[in-house]
Amino acid sequence: MAEKITPRSTDYSQWYIDIVTNAKLADYSPVKGCMVIRPRGYALWENIQKVMDAKFKATGHSNAYFPLLIPESFLKKEAEHVEGFSPELAVVTIAGGEKLEEPLVIRPTSETIIWSMYKKWIQSYRDLPLLINQWANVVRWEKRTRLFLRTTEFLWQEGHTAHATSAEAHEETLKMLQVYKSFVEEYMAIPILDGEKTASEKFAGAVTTYSIEAMMQDRKALQAGTSHDLGQNFAKAFDVTFQTKEGTLDHVWATSWGTSTRLIGALIMTHSDDKGLVVPPKLAPTEAVVIPIFRKDNVAEVSAYAKAIGDELRAAGLKVETDLDETASSGWKFAEWEMVGVPVRIEAGPKDMEKNQAVLVRRDTGEKLFVAREEIPAKVKELLEAIQKNLFERALKNRQDNTFQLDSWADFVKLMEGDGGFVEAAWCGSAQCEAEVKEATKATIRNLPFALKDKPVNKPCLKCGAPGQHWAVWAKSY
Repeated sequence: MAEKITPRSTDYSQWYIDIVTNAKLADYSPVKGCMVIRPRGYALWENIQKVMDAKFKATGHSNAYFPLLIPESFLKKEAEHVEGFSPELAVVTIAGGEKLEEPLVIRPTSETIIWSMYKKWIQSYRDLPLLINQWANVVRWEKRTRLFLRTTEFLWQEGHTAHATSAEAHEETLKMLQVYKSFVEEYMAIPILDGEKTASEKFAGAVTTYSIEAMMQDRKALQAGTSHDLGQNFAKAFDVTFQTKEGTLDHVWATSWGTSTRLIGALIMTHSDDKGLVVPPKLAPTEAVVIPIFRKDNVAEVSAYAKAIGDELRAAGLKVETDLDETASSGWKFAEWEMVGVPVRIEAGPKDMEKNQAVLVRRDTGEKLFVAREEIPAKVKELLEAIQKNLFERALKNRQDNTFQLDSWADFVKLMEGDGGFVEAAWCGSAQCEAEVKEATKATIRNLPFALKDKPVNKPCLKCGAPGQHWAVWAKSY
């Protein structure tokens, strides 16, 4: 129940863990750093998968599956890539009781194994573009972990595409970033800041990386997805060439893009409250719950009335549960269903039976509405739309209220030492300045936002005072 939740104002980090565990989304694995995703958490991931998978297929992509184990020599072919992942690699050296001739790496990402196959599959421009996505698990040996946000093993999708020209690859990179943005905003109700990563923050082996960034309730940033223009780096490393329309030979141009179960962490930290989880209706495994309020002498009658309402809602196409447990009080049930984040609660007691109505309660605001029985299905659908919209607007307001335009280094340091937030500021483009800011404040450039790309940079660099070259958004992050 709600008293299990540490208030956000007391300890935000513990509040987050309390939500995950008490809403039964995930639990700690016997293997340090790993997690067990429980049915309620996995139902959220299934809904995320279902929507995104449809979006990927609508843009021409197909799903495939590649091995979990990658020859160590494959990673070494792309030097920048292996250097970027080296500290996080898990390596298998013994299998079947014998030492392996070549160590096998458990995939941290699949570029290398996929490009070894693309070499076999691509010979001509007629084989391009090759647009493949994979739903899989990956392993990165993280030292500091947190359920959903950063675990040793996690679930994700990774798209890997091959193209005939640089322009086509670049178009694909930006297209998939917008697929992510539209999904996160429309379904997760989380406003997104999209833009280009700096050279220091880009993916190992990429020419350019783009990201979508979201602000959590504690004003930290969370990277919700990335899309990478890989140029010809991996194609050259694996000698993936094709015959062009003109009859010449060229290396293909590549992209990769991915999101993960970290999206569930973003959902929790953007919308939830001290009562528990809050789930946007478009992703809710259960959209409404019907709870009968009965006494010992009217259990059968009230339960039948509640069950009938639930059946009517299901017939109307809604995902509904009816809680007919006779061993728990209605108050206990209210708190438990609030904990797991069901968007609408429907209360039905003896007085409601007399009036042929029910009480509808919004999870996001707690507002109660008395609704005639015949109007309940339509009203629930109306409330679900209103809740989805309100969650987005509330999250957007949080970001707007906590985004600052700063010119002063002293003001920036003070903000980062205090409540934090997003800071729009001019940056000279120097990796040294970027590193010094991170060292001093732990804040990083989240991205160079597309929204600020055409705005004249008429301010000096926040850190060094040299002429600004880019508008950047800085924040502490997860």
